[in-house]
Amino acid sequence: MYICLCKPVTDRDIRVAVDQGCRSVRDLRTELGCCSDCRRCARAAHEVLTDALAQKSTRLSLLVQA
Repeated sequence: MYICLCKPVTDRDIRVAVDQGCRSVRDLRTELGCCSDCRRCARAAHEVLTDALAQKSTRLSLLVQA
C-alpha cells in the first residue's frame, strides 16, 4: 500500500528500510524521501515504522532464544 504519494513510497519500502537500519521518521525522510513535502503521510509512515521495528525486535529475540 502506498504510504507517501508525493514520493512513491510503500509500506514494503519502509519495512525494507527498517531492515537496512532506519529507526525513525527522520531516517525514512533521509533514505526514502517520504514525509518531506506535504507531510500528510507522516502518521501512517510512523505507524508502519513502529510495527516494522516491533516485528524486527521479535525476530531478533526468537533468534537469540534459539
